[in-house]
Amino acid sequence: MSQKQYFKTVEKELQRINRIIDLKIIRGEEYFREARDHKLLLKKVRFYNRQNFFRRLFPSFLSF
Repeated sequence: MSQKQYFKTVEKELQRINRIIDLKIIRGEEYFREARDHKLLLKKVRFYNRQNFFRRLFPSFLSF
């Protein structure tokens, strides 16, 4: 699985968790577990985006 495919899968999972959280909020249920999972997935996506940003900013510097 390539990195792009992996992060597409992560984004789909984030959307799925968001729908579950929304439904639980509407029903007045607790959503602690889903919030934790959502937070961890967001960290992965943000870390990936930060790495890509620095690669584009300093392409020759990071190749050493």
